[in-house]
Amino acid sequence: MTMKKTQNKELLKFINFKKGDERAFEYFFHKFYNNIVGFCVQFIHDESDAKGLTQEAFLNLWKQREKIETINGISSFLYTFSKSKCLNILRHRKVKEKYVNNTLNKKERLLNLEVLQSLQFDSLTFVELEELLFTSIEELPEKTKQIFRSKKFENKKNKEIAAEMNISIKTVEVHFSKAIKVLKTKLSDYLPAILLYFILN
Repeated sequence: MTMKKTQNKELLKFINFKKGDERAFEYFFHKFYNNIVGFCVQFIHDESDAKGLTQEAFLNLWKQREKIETINGISSFLYTFSKSKCLNILRHRKVKEKYVNNTLNKKERLLNLEVLQSLQFDSLTFVELEELLFTSIEELPEKTKQIFRSKKFENKKNKEIAAEMNISIKTVEVHFSKAIKVLKTKLSDYLPAILLYFILN
């Protein structure tokens, strides 16, 4: 079949598709399905979710078929819709991850208090200990402090911190190690209590 005949065949299917012909829709479904799934996987790295998004994209294509002006408009619609949905999923994952991290941080702080109290530290001692810790953190050099806080309090990974600060992973590791060393030296009089605090956080 010549290219011209192929184009004419697709044009006819496109016209029928816009009219609501399900067989014409199936033709474009089979033509683009695997490509759209692969496109989504590149974003969200989950084949099952990618297939679900692809089906949703085709469902919306069918609903919006009368607004598609050209054959190329079909692929444009599918890729644009899929990309938007993939980005929404990524944003949702980030919000969910942040919520989980914050919840874990709160639970860990309660655990810290329970552990210290079980060792016969009263709540005033705990508060003073916490204040001393955060004061010492604030006295760290700016970059070292930022890296320490990102890793310890925001649960960020070295790779993520390096990307955000435009530095190497090795630099992140060096600054974090420096922070731990400085804080342990400054707070040595409070060991082993403060050391326990660090382990739990």
